[in-house]
Amino acid sequence: ALWNHRMYLMEGDGRYIDILERVIYNGFLSGVSMTGDRFFYPNPLASDAGYQRSEWFGCSCCPVNVVRFIPSILGYIYGVRDDSVFVNLYVAGSAAIKTKSQTVWLTQTTDYPWNGRVELTVEPQTQAEFSLYLRIPGWAQNRPVPSDLYRYMDSPAPEIGLVVNGKKVALKIEKGFAVIRRDWREGDQVVLELPMPVRRVLAHEKVAEDEGRVALERGPVVFCLEGVDNGGAEGFDAFLLNDEAELKTEFRKDLLNGVQVITGQAQTLRRTKSDSIEARPRAFTAIPYYAWAHRGPSAMAVWLPRTKETAEVEPIPTIASKSKVSVSYKPDMENAQTKSIQDQRLPKNSGDNSFPHFHWWSHKGTTEWIQYDLAERAKVTSCQVYWFDDTGHGECRVPKSWRILYRTGGEWKPVTGVSAYGVAKDALNAVKFDSVETDGLRLEVQLQDGFSGGVYEWVVD
Repeated sequence: ALWNHRMYLMEGDGRYIDILERVIYNGFLSGVSMTGDRFFYPNPLASDAGYQRSEWFGCSCCPVNVVRFIPSILGYIYGVRDDSVFVNLYVAGSAAIKTKSQTVWLTQTTDYPWNGRVELTVEPQTQAEFSLYLRIPGWAQNRPVPSDLYRYMDSPAPEIGLVVNGKKVALKIEKGFAVIRRDWREGDQVVLELPMPVRRVLAHEKVAEDEGRVALERGPVVFCLEGVDNGGAEGFDAFLLNDEAELKTEFRKDLLNGVQVITGQAQTLRRTKSDSIEARPRAFTAIPYYAWAHRGPSAMAVWLPRTKETAEVEPIPTIASKSKVSVSYKPDMENAQTKSIQDQRLPKNSGDNSFPHFHWWSHKGTTEWIQYDLAERAKVTSCQVYWFDDTGHGECRVPKSWRILYRTGGEWKPVTGVSAYGVAKDALNAVKFDSVETDGLRLEVQLQDGFSGGVYEWVVD
């Protein structure tokens, strides 16, 4: 944001203000709580575990930048070059702008960013001819960002309206600004109409993580789905928003200090007992991205599946997925996701740090364990383990050794007739053993000396 504002001051190009505005209403605003005392360090675009803002950070660059950025916004709203006045951001209020030859008072009346109607009253100190530049945001010109990183999926936005003293004026756009040059007098009125339909946003095809997904935007505001508004869903991977689904929008003054919302009908995909996939209708509500994580832990997603191939439907439940998980040591939920070891999902390789996994960091060289309390007694004959090993990036390695124990008569005993306990990377390590009937299993791990370790997935057969 700061860099783009400086580029704008050098070149006078509205595309830099497009980026500044996008940061103000989305990235920056999400980073601080509405109470002003909790902060995000990263701004994730999806969350399954209820990621929340923190009170402080050991390296506190985020909170102090918030303190600096908020009062600086006043200086971004307008610009001046000689006798020309630039309106960069649409913010209700008044300003006295000193040009090369006089002072011009501008008053904005608007509900932006919820409404695209902006009324400006122009009051020059003396009647004079000069140019008034009104930024026409990229999103109003069918361009979400000034590059090909994102694009709108649907048809172009409706026509922009510009009226001066009740008379329609043709748009003359230079570097992202509508230019009005005339003899200005005290009390002249300008009305800018920027239509704000709900837009579907697609990412460039080289952004692999967003392939087959869509995001929602209205005006400069990016929206997201949060579990608290959508049935308390744990996640939105099995959510499907068809391209043909009708989207509606309304302002709700009683929600999150007053926000615009997007509503519509989507689908939830479920796997049947016969392993086929069925779609069920599902109403949804989307809120501005900046307003998420203010109502307790909840799932959230910005990029939503728009094809069945993209949606990740829950697999048929297994012995492992139905079990209760406990571990010998869990440093924190952000970095030690116990749920991930039973979700039936595998990473690209053992060093895929971006993929959910569990680890025992910062324990090194110790004996640790993961325990499954089964939902019901079952006969078990084998297990498979996919190890986490971040060689080259961190201090987690495949274990020195490991074994499987089962619970019988209230005691833990090792399984017998074991084929082999493998520690290969980038693969499931299968171990077969004599059949046991039990209500509990324990994966016991001896970490390498001087190193920690972790697990992506523990499968039970």
